[in-house]
Amino acid sequence: MAPEQPPAGSALVRRLGTFDAVVIGLGSMVGAGIFAALGPAADAAGSGLLIGLAAAAVVAYCNATSSARLAARYPASGGTYVYGRERLGEFWGYLAGWGFVVGKTASCAAMALTVGSYVWPAHAAPVAVAAVVALTAVNYAGLQKAAWLTRAIVAAVLAVLGSVVTAIVLSPAADPARLDVRGDATAGGVLQAAGLLFFAFAGYARIATLGEEIRDPARTIPRAISSALGLTLIVYGCVAVSVLSILGPEALAAATDPLAQAAAAAGVPWLVPVVRVGAAVAALGSLLSLILGVSRTTLAMARDRHLPPQLAAIHPRFRVPHRAELAVGAVVAVLAATIDLRGAIGFSSFAVLTYYAIANVSAWTLTRAEGRPPRLVPALGLLGCVVLAFALPLASVLSGIVVLGIGALGYLLRRRLGRHRPR
Repeated sequence: MAPEQPPAGSALVRRLGTFDAVVIGLGSMVGAGIFAALGPAADAAGSGLLIGLAAAAVVAYCNATSSARLAARYPASGGTYVYGRERLGEFWGYLAGWGFVVGKTASCAAMALTVGSYVWPAHAAPVAVAAVVALTAVNYAGLQKAAWLTRAIVAAVLAVLGSVVTAIVLSPAADPARLDVRGDATAGGVLQAAGLLFFAFAGYARIATLGEEIRDPARTIPRAISSALGLTLIVYGCVAVSVLSILGPEALAAATDPLAQAAAAAGVPWLVPVVRVGAAVAALGSLLSLILGVSRTTLAMARDRHLPPQLAAIHPRFRVPHRAELAVGAVVAVLAATIDLRGAIGFSSFAVLTYYAIANVSAWTLTRAEGRPPRLVPALGLLGCVVLAFALPLASVLSGIVVLGIGALGYLLRRRLGRHRPR
């Protein structure tokens, strides 16, 4: 059975090749997370930080493989919303889409505030709003414009990270003995660290959500996802090993800006402000890719009338879901201007792991002729998602369950009241 196509006249244009898709994936993964996630992960895992990183990488690999096989089969906007709907039924697709849109909208606002806190701490909210408006305008002008900006951001961030790693490797203060795993590492702590680090890898979903705008998707998407994830693993491994070797797990756990403190410990003080600028640029890259992903999932849900159908409109000139992008940008700007969500988006982590759990179950249902991955891959991915989700702090688990429950209740009420139009 051939995959269902978008309605005539509402399809996006396939403009992205493999290179641009890889760059967008890198822009999502090599973002602000690497500048901020190492400290909380070290606080949870202690000297077992690298084990947590390896566990996160394994789960990310399984999820990426499942997502790539599904994206090749269903190259439409929406990612796991589409896969769950087609393979498991409408409710499961809706639940994945709801979790992604709500959770990632909060993440967008938090990332915008992160940009503001780096650029002008005393006026973080206005800077955050300005960043959202600017990046929404870039996305509105067409996906190629966003891809070019992402290239520049990725190049700048990789240059900063490469400078930090080089400075540490050349520093006599670096000590490989700090990499040893000691008695402070516990299974629970390692799993919690893996849960925190996993979301730094989760940006490969952005490639899948853009499936309707990628040329030769059956070939390009799997290549782009595997390439972007592989490069990210190398970058994160090098950064984590070098920073741990110069700060040690205790100092790293206490660090609020670990890469800047690592540069200072390496005896390269001029690199500290460069790292802070790099963190702001990385946050912009993450925000750009998040808005792209949320707007495309919003488009897919609007086509199915789970969201207002007006959001499914495609701009006749720029060939982007302009109303969805404007709506997402407006909501994110309002949240960034009025609420500090940086410490209150634990539900986003839980919702994203639920999203990938549904992707793995969907991949399990593929036949061999449809490109099913080895059974171990979706099984291990599903197990990893469940374990990491419930290894999160209790507040994150409870808030995630509440958010998903609200979405499920809304779906059931619409069905009962007859307001939802069946597919």
